[in-house]
Amino acid sequence: MSQTPIHISPNPSDETIRLGPLVIRFLLTAEDSNGSVAAFELTVPGSQRLMATAHSHIRYEETIYALEGTMTWTVGGKPIDLAAGQALCIPRGAVHRFDNHGPQASKSLCVITPAALGPQYFREMAAVIDDAKPGPPDKARMVEIMLRHGLTPAGG
Repeated sequence: MSQTPIHISPNPSDETIRLGPLVIRFLLTAEDSNGSVAAFELTVPGSQRLMATAHSHIRYEETIYALEGTMTWTVGGKPIDLAAGQALCIPRGAVHRFDNHGPQASKSLCVITPAALGPQYFREMAAVIDDAKPGPPDKARMVEIMLRHGLTPAGG
């Protein structure tokens, strides 16, 4: 009985997407994991707020593992400082956002289970931000992209 060869490699979906000042580096997507997991690094410069509104999602959990620096995740209205070496699981339906209040850049590993969110969301959001330069991005377009990719803006 012969087996079909399996191609396995580190970071099969290595793609870096710049979302304004944020850097998202996708490592794994749904295509790499039979839909079970997506993983990306998120780098946030010091003193930086998330451009998108607080949001929730019901199709997946989002687990954050802080690699460098400290980032404040606000989940259900409660601010949680997540420092290097700490992990946080954001359950489905929880309204959340993040900010880097410190002067140092922060880097986190974000794991989406199951892999219901992928790089296309970030590519589309980056295009909205890039199209608006030097002005503010079109919030209506951002909300439309969020909804289409399974994110619900807070209050929406």
